[in-house]
Amino acid sequence: MDTPSPRKAATDQDLGGESMRTVLIAFGANFAVALAKTAAALFTGSASMVAEAAHSWADTGNQIFLLIANRRSARAADTNHPLGYGREAYVWSLLAAVGLFVAGSAVSVWHGITELIHESAGGENYAIGYIVLAVAFVLEGISLLQATRQLGGEADRADRDILDYVLETSDPTLRAVFAEDSAALIGIGIAFVGMALHQLTGNALWDAIGSILVGVLLGVIAVILIDRNRRFLTGEPASDALHTAAVARIENMPEVAAVRFVRLEYVGPKQVFLVASVDLMGDYAESRIAPTLRKLERDLERNTHVVDAVLTVSMPDAE
Repeated sequence: MDTPSPRKAATDQDLGGESMRTVLIAFGANFAVALAKTAAALFTGSASMVAEAAHSWADTGNQIFLLIANRRSARAADTNHPLGYGREAYVWSLLAAVGLFVAGSAVSVWHGITELIHESAGGENYAIGYIVLAVAFVLEGISLLQATRQLGGEADRADRDILDYVLETSDPTLRAVFAEDSAALIGIGIAFVGMALHQLTGNALWDAIGSILVGVLLGVIAVILIDRNRRFLTGEPASDALHTAAVARIENMPEVAAVRFVRLEYVGPKQVFLVASVDLMGDYAESRIAPTLRKLERDLERNTHVVDAVLTVSMPDAE
């Protein structure tokens, strides 16, 4: 198969520019929040704040994985990788999800259980904790708004509900940022309630429970992200809507009489590999079949989302 032209490779990189911007905003927000939460955890001794600090450091590390995913998956196809490097996005995003599970979920749950068993005094300087949580809420909200804005536009174009689109999108970095920022805002709410109940009752039990709940939340998010990346790595077919659009596009080609079979498989974010079997118009001489099919393949590959197309002539129907 021919490798994509430089023009097409550049266009594919442009398509990932918005996702890169979303990840960079998330990285900046998470790094600032992680520093603030760590300082607040040292001052307050709050178990919930410790869990939130672990959460933010895990998110910050994950953004680095997502940045690597964006850069490596955007590389142009070559001889060794004729379908490009798009699937690397799912590998690095999978590592980010595992990191969220280990560094975020496991640490938070472990710290909460430790606090339950060996209750520490903690609880001083609640005001610092509340201020940090408020600042973190604003910064995480800004990052979430960027991810939601990008997802909302793409969901509208696909005529899908935004939450459905988050689960189904082939862009793992965008899904990860949206999921992690959503979890961060919920986690901040849990930490606030845990600290407030600790302050009101004087019982550190509530703070420890808050830490455990934050860990469980992160675990659920991580498992969902791991499963989605696993599915795309093992060969996720395109949606029914994309399949229908591909069939219609091929049927509209003047050389095609009928479409017998179409298979669309994701090979990267917003990138598909198309395989189809068609009937050609009229009676083509054997010497003309291969050039005609290759022309049709090139026409299909002009779509920036089609990394490669392979067409074959279908077997004649049995009489």
